[in-house]
Amino acid sequence: MADGTKAVVDTSAADGAADEAALAAAIDELADGTARATTAGTSTDTGRTGASDADTDTGDAGTDAADDRGDDEPSTTTSVSEETSEITAPLSADEIRAELAAGAARKAAAAANATPAHRPGRPPQDPQPTHDPRATGTLPKTLPAPLRHSGDKIGHRYRLEECISHTETFSSWRAVDEKLRRAVGVHLMASGHQRARKVLAAAKSAALLGDPRFVQVLDAVQEGELVYVVREWLPHASDLAKLLADGPMEPHDAYQMVRQVTDAVAAAHRRGQAHLRLTPRCVLRTDSGQYRINGIAVDAALRGLPDGGGEDAERTDTRAIGALLFAALTHRWPFPEDRYDLKGLPKNLRDVPPDQVRAGVHKGLSELAARALFDHPPHHAEPITTPEQLAKAIALMPRIRQPEPELPAFTAPPRHNTHALPTAPNPTRVIAAPGAATAPAPARTAPVRRTRRRLRRVAKMTAWTVALGAIGVASWQLVDSLRNNGSTVSAAPNPTVSSATPTAHTATHAPVAIPVKEAQSYNPLGTQGPEGTFSLSKAFDGDTSTAWTTFGYQDPFGPTKPLKEGTGLLIDLGSPQAVSSVNVQFVGTTTAELRVPGASAAADPLGARPSDFTVLGKKSGTTVDYSVDSPVTTRYLLLWLTSLPKDKGEYRGQITEVKVFG
Repeated sequence: MADGTKAVVDTSAADGAADEAALAAAIDELADGTARATTAGTSTDTGRTGASDADTDTGDAGTDAADDRGDDEPSTTTSVSEETSEITAPLSADEIRAELAAGAARKAAAAANATPAHRPGRPPQDPQPTHDPRATGTLPKTLPAPLRHSGDKIGHRYRLEECISHTETFSSWRAVDEKLRRAVGVHLMASGHQRARKVLAAAKSAALLGDPRFVQVLDAVQEGELVYVVREWLPHASDLAKLLADGPMEPHDAYQMVRQVTDAVAAAHRRGQAHLRLTPRCVLRTDSGQYRINGIAVDAALRGLPDGGGEDAERTDTRAIGALLFAALTHRWPFPEDRYDLKGLPKNLRDVPPDQVRAGVHKGLSELAARALFDHPPHHAEPITTPEQLAKAIALMPRIRQPEPELPAFTAPPRHNTHALPTAPNPTRVIAAPGAATAPAPARTAPVRRTRRRLRRVAKMTAWTVALGAIGVASWQLVDSLRNNGSTVSAAPNPTVSSATPTAHTATHAPVAIPVKEAQSYNPLGTQGPEGTFSLSKAFDGDTSTAWTTFGYQDPFGPTKPLKEGTGLLIDLGSPQAVSSVNVQFVGTTTAELRVPGASAAADPLGARPSDFTVLGKKSGTTVDYSVDSPVTTRYLLLWLTSLPKDKGEYRGQITEVKVFG
């Protein structure tokens, strides 16, 4: 075939036509006295027909066996040699006709008795198809994962630290990129495995996606007998399986999870990418509450899952998102088996919505999970089959607000009577003799009232004494200070009043430092993914000797570079704050803009474009101060670097410290 793949063709019709042509030629040549040549040609055609029949009967096995023999082994189709044809007596026309009729009868009987489903010797088929049959048809279908140990170096750059998982065909490691001094994840596989090229193709397509909501693929290389894929490592992120270890999610958290994951997967499908193996281990939540998806296309290729495509891929990813939401709401896996530290459902429960598995589940989220997960949702609801439809359904839901934090229970402090005076001992109780009349106890109201009046009088006198003493001391200090400054006593009141007023005004408007909770690389242009992920915290650690560093570039940024006019650092303050000024310290003269997300970028600033941000100011230098006329209330600040200094032959941006004031 044109693409190099093998095929088995039914030659019965072609063979019949050849037989009829051979018969007519033989009869004509007998009349001309050329029977010997016709006999030899017919024998050769008959041998070729037999070979075609053998290929048809054996199917793929015959084709594979022919390929395995190679070109050096003689073929059975040349069994009639020239010497044999010379010593064979010429056949008459009737004999030739009888031979051809017998051959056709044998061929028809063999075709009638053939059972393709039970062909003997048929090789077993690989249940996991390869990506490129032309390149992998002769590769082993199973090959053990390469044996490596902690401390081994891959590609003269990546030092393996810890084995995270190990299967029969590949292993996953936490490693260190010694060139950029950052942690990375590495998948290892033998290059001779049938899946190797499929894994490389999936990794390269995932790297071109360039969406910061996905864990970025940094490298994909075949080196000798080894194939390795390098991905971004998020040390402070927690996967969904770990988040569900203590119980189900609150409705607001489950809503945020399914909304962010669905938006990211829908965007990937619009660009022709699919995940195909979206599990709780692949969904990661950062400290800032942002969800990122790991292993797009690569996880499925490593495990040899079918490529899918079109509606099948969309349905697969939509059903996986429905399973994630089901698990987040119920703390149960929606299938009978136990997976990801979650207990499965009983086998007799099928197509059951989450609110029937656990009480108190949000009704809207329960219906959403059932429509995405099941082909026939309960209550005759319409199923959701694509991530795009799921994203639209989520957008139509009423927004689920975050619950107010619970205040600690108020405990009244113990009451202490600090004004009580020593009281006289209780009077001696007089026990009356039996039968004697008991006199009523004397009233104690008058002594108690006198004690309270005396106490108030003493407190007033003490307060007046302290106040007069304080006034006297203050007056003495004021007179002494004026005497030392050469001023007269009569001028003392005016400076006292005038100096007090500006002091109070300055204290009211003094800038207050706002702590930075987190920083993230904002690099929506180009295909390199996040920059300096290993050094993000160094931009606000209070140490000017450390810095967040971008990639090194051969050309500077600028408007003449439409695909790469800048890169940025997104500052997260944790909650909306009133920002009045920002101080930034760079290494080398750097030009940067201070931006805040607009209305369209406020919900997901990492997924927004640079044009979705509002520019508050643009400055150049090694230390710059951005000030605004009136405070701007925002949670996120973007430092958009548009001109980088040259460092060791490359243009590189470095931010040593960011300070935010309100």
